[in-house]
Amino acid sequence: MNTEQLLIKKWRLLPVDKQQSVIDFVSFLESNYYLEKKDDQIQKQIDKQPSELGKKLRQIRAEIIASGVPLLTEEEVEQEKKDRQGEFTGD
Repeated sequence: MNTEQLLIKKWRLLPVDKQQSVIDFVSFLESNYYLEKKDDQIQKQIDKQPSELGKKLRQIRAEIIASGVPLLTEEEVEQEKKDRQGEFTGD
């Protein structure tokens, strides 16, 4: 017996007023589910919006690209960080 069949079997054993309570409870769960889903969608939209720092960094990147200066590779970025932090590279 699957979950749906079990639920129907138990529901049929209840008096009418309790059956209505089950329907009300399922409606409550359903509305909460859709509210949570909507909240998740709203949060995802908020998360997609860049912070002020993110906006500034994108602006700087666009200016660098427009100037024709090539962007650093990941390896070059890591080397730049090491150099600026004073890390010994052995070179």
